Amino acid sequence: MPESPKNRTLGFAACTIASSLWGCGFFFGKIALVEMGVGSMVLYRFLFATLVLLPLLFTHKPGLNRREWGILLLCAFLGIPLQFLFQFTGLSLTTVSHASLMVGTMPVFLAVAATLFAHERMDATGWFALVVSTLGAALIALGARETTHGAGGPTLAGDMFVVVSLLIALGWVMLNKRLMERHSAIVVSAYGTACGTAMLLVCVPLIYGPPPVHHISLKAWLALAASGLLCTATTTLLWNWGLTQVPASQAGVLLNMEPLIGSILGVFVLHESLGPTARTGGALILASAILITTRSRTRTREQLPCT
Repeated sequence: MPESPKNRTLGFAACTIASSLWGCGFFFGKIALVEMGVGSMVLYRFLFATLVLLPLLFTHKPGLNRREWGILLLCAFLGIPLQFLFQFTGLSLTTVSHASLMVGTMPVFLAVAATLFAHERMDATGWFALVVSTLGAALIALGARETTHGAGGPTLAGDMFVVVSLLIALGWVMLNKRLMERHSAIVVSAYGTACGTAMLLVCVPLIYGPPPVHHISLKAWLALAASGLLCTATTTLLWNWGLTQVPASQAGVLLNMEPLIGSILGVFVLHESLGPTARTGGALILASAILITTRSRTRTREQLPCT
């Protein structure tokens, strides 16, 4: 059966928007964590996301066989309870800037994983853009750290929790990509999110106790709703669809939009100063995103000529 034509431009645009919205996740998460614990915050975030995606469960039949349901459930477990509980435990122990720095390593992990497991081979331009983009993420986070003082600073434990969550996220990305070879991004996103949320409903009360309902401010509820709608439901749909149009190794570079957006939120919302180091990092990220979307080409190993 012939493959459907790919749209690189729209694919990169979808991944860029998804990464940019993910950049708001730590910001909204910090707001909610002031009034509740990690488990409750993650649970409410995904309940809002599932509420948004619920109509898709009625309009799109899954059509998965038994083996594919197993992959979907494993993917949901890795991508939702395990990844997010680790990641936001890390955020509760470190700063937003340090968490962003750790997220800046994700494109490297993803490019290596795509090369090893997804039969992708990125060209020299793509690898160069990857390095430049990761350097830009590091500069942004270091620039934000330079302006952070007082209590609530970064910790090694918090940073390591975030790194572990990124390694877990690799499994989510690669398994999603495999499922979307036969099923639509809408099906994989909607049913995966719903299954992961059901897992949270079981494990969060057991591990963290019942989530609070009363005495939560409107500000926290709005942050949770924004996290669910913008940073979870929308991003999952856009990212998964984008992966059907462009190689995972190239899309990974665009994940470094996340620390860029986090810095912008810090400047314009939290009134933090953005020094020359962070401004340079932002320029490097934007330059690498333009470079990889216009100049780089990635081929699968099956497409490479035999020698």
